[in-house]
Amino acid sequence: MNTNKTLDGKIALITGGSSGIGRASALKLAEEGAKVCLMDIKEEGAEKVKEEIEKLGSEAFVVDVDLSDPERVRHGIEEIKSKWGTLDIVFANGGINGVLAPIEDLSPEDWDKTINTNLKGTFHTIKYSIPLMKQNGGSIIITSSVNGNRVFSSIGMSAYSTSKAGQMAFGKMAALELAQYKIRVNIICPGAIETNIGKNTEKTPELDKVKIPVEYPEGNQPLEEGPGKPEQVAKLIRFLASDESSHISGTELFIDGTESLL
Repeated sequence: MNTNKTLDGKIALITGGSSGIGRASALKLAEEGAKVCLMDIKEEGAEKVKEEIEKLGSEAFVVDVDLSDPERVRHGIEEIKSKWGTLDIVFANGGINGVLAPIEDLSPEDWDKTINTNLKGTFHTIKYSIPLMKQNGGSIIITSSVNGNRVFSSIGMSAYSTSKAGQMAFGKMAALELAQYKIRVNIICPGAIETNIGKNTEKTPELDKVKIPVEYPEGNQPLEEGPGKPEQVAKLIRFLASDESSHISGTELFIDGTESLL
């Protein structure tokens, strides 16, 4: 039993909290004493995470939100205000891989869906959270990626990588702007992590015409065998959410076991 809870009494918002990194982080923050709002379009999975949080002795509730819809995000934040009155931690984690296709074959509609969910969704989440965070300050964490920041060889992921590069720039701009309110903003860049994001990925047949073969003699995970675990990322989220990282803002942290250095 954790008797030294670093986030006791804190209020946290996690987007994409029904699985993967979001789920693991929600459980880690709850274990450290935080109350958690799970904002996710997949409400059924989020409800299961809510039950797990309650078993840990903390509180949680679920809001069904499409991050690309500003009114639904704003309404979700209003629910946090009505229930708990304040907000200390925002983990803008929700996102999709979207459609993977060569640029000439990628439809404008598929481009927009990825950008609107990942980049615009991050903007919505943070924009509507700021008024609740300004009084007491807090921590905002954005899930970006090695793709679009260190890695540019993921063929077919032009929209995804663009959204992730945009999150990096947005996070740094927000860090400076929000420093006056004692709100810290940091960006994490995971590599391959065991999640179910592949379920919302559509690879088009046209990818074969632009595929670039890359071979690694002993796999592409030098530090460990296989992809990282969501729980490893969750430990980083707990650190960034806590006062232990009080002097860190506007910083990107790569958590990929050196994968992106190959």
